[in-house]
Amino acid sequence: MKMIMPSILSADFTRLGDELKAVEAAGADWIHVDVMDGHFVPNLTMGPMTVEAVRRVTALPIDAHLMIDNPDEFIEKFAAAGATHISVHAESVVHLNRSLQLVRSCGAHPGIALGPAAPLSLLDWSLDYADYVLLLAVNPGFGGQEFQPAILNKVRVLRAELARRGLSTIVESDGGINEKTIADFAAAGVDAFVVGSGLFGTTDYSATLTRMRREVERGMKSAAER
Repeated sequence: MKMIMPSILSADFTRLGDELKAVEAAGADWIHVDVMDGHFVPNLTMGPMTVEAVRRVTALPIDAHLMIDNPDEFIEKFAAAGATHISVHAESVVHLNRSLQLVRSCGAHPGIALGPAAPLSLLDWSLDYADYVLLLAVNPGFGGQEFQPAILNKVRVLRAELARRGLSTIVESDGGINEKTIADFAAAGVDAFVVGSGLFGTTDYSATLTRMRREVERGMKSAAER
């Protein structure tokens, strides 16, 4: 199953509750929350209180992407706030498998996030502990960037490794995904698509998601015909 998750980083925060209800009604699968600390990435955004507020508005799964140093100090707080999925950056932790085990012990699904310049080799000894892998197609820290095309081959390599190991790990990607690019991500093997301004920057969320799903199908068909 292919999933599309709106990133609230691009939502109108003056009416966040209405925005969440609108994307849920339009057919969104998960809600994505980008957490930045101003240290690991050069920006400062949301914390557990935001996740708690989102949880009060929607029953959809909440994917908390921790772009922060020392994520182990905050994992329990995000899980308690209502995050169902929590990803930590392989580049930001010392003992990645321990961090993933902590996420699972809190009742959430653990994920590994990788920036575009981070090698897949960082996953070698921890991949079995993760339910999903988030490959960033832009440098973390800011929304609205164009994706780096090299990420598509990185997705293909990861997909091949998962198949070799017999793992059903979800492949997620974030950065520059919109109606024009989502087919390429789908063809490369992405399962879950994080969409920010490509959705919240449009006027009809339902129509946009319908077109995106059509493009996902086109990308999958293209890949199957190769």
